[in-house]
Amino acid sequence: MKQENSDPIQVIIADDHVLYRAGVKTALSTKKDLKIIAEADNGMHLLTLLKTTVADVILLDIEMPIMTGINVLPEIKKLYPGIKIIMLTMMDDHSMVTQLMELGANSYLTKDSDSEVIYEAIKTCYEQEYYFNSLNNKALLTNLKTKNSLSAHKLAQPEAALH
Repeated sequence: MKQENSDPIQVIIADDHVLYRAGVKTALSTKKDLKIIAEADNGMHLLTLLKTTVADVILLDIEMPIMTGINVLPEIKKLYPGIKIIMLTMMDDHSMVTQLMELGANSYLTKDSDSEVIYEAIKTCYEQEYYFNSLNNKALLTNLKTKNSLSAHKLAQPEAALH
């Protein structure tokens, strides 16, 4: 009987580009510790799949027809809180990264990430909840600085003059 921790990580790819899905699947097929168990081409399809498929990690494209990754993300987190979600996008957008992390994403990768980075993100999210790369870090730090300077500005405003 197999030990629990030797089971491969069960991964679903949700992306409307067939070639991108095929490329990721092929690139990751050499990795023995993970397995692409299903594919979806939009958020609705993904939700339907999840009713019958148990996944550990989902690679989720932001831009998809019918139901986008942004719309399906909070839904998945509500229904299946244990699934780790790595957002995929063409855009290197700092405000988007923070918005998605606030919605429950475990990582954010641009689609030009190579297969080793995708593999690293899947493993790290699965084992440690989050995967941060320089894009994630920059985005979160930028957002934090903005929030901190706004808070400092508010604190600097005297509520009432002290005499």
